[in-house]
Amino acid sequence: QVQLVESGGGLVQPGGSLRLSCAASGSIFRIYAMGWYRQAPEKQRELVATITNSDTTTYADSVKGRFTISRGDAKNMVYLQMNSLKLEDTAVYYCNLRQYPTLGVRQDYWGQGTQVTVSS
Repeated sequence: QVQLVESGGGLVQPGGSLRLSCAASGSIFRIYAMGWYRQAPEKQRELVATITNSDTTTYADSVKGRFTISRGDAKNMVYLQMNSLKLEDTAVYYCNLRQYPTLGVRQDYWGQGTQVTVSS
């Protein structure tokens, strides 16, 4: 099994910044991509940002220009720098890892989530 642990969430005022971190451990064979998703109350989980093992990034339109995803030198680490936070960014943020442990097999793993609350 693969375990993902997120950290860095908290309470911040509109316009403020937070940096989320995610560390992966366990039965990691080959990481294809890592990313961040979020889920607000009574809403479906949505993609925030992803980064592949070749450093290709994808962002939701709602966070472009404000959030930046990056990988650590240890490729089992991923970060999300969140700037200019808005009230609508309030959600539980989940770390995701996608890997292909064997040929033709794709697996996704999720962290437990970290709460981000933007409030004045």
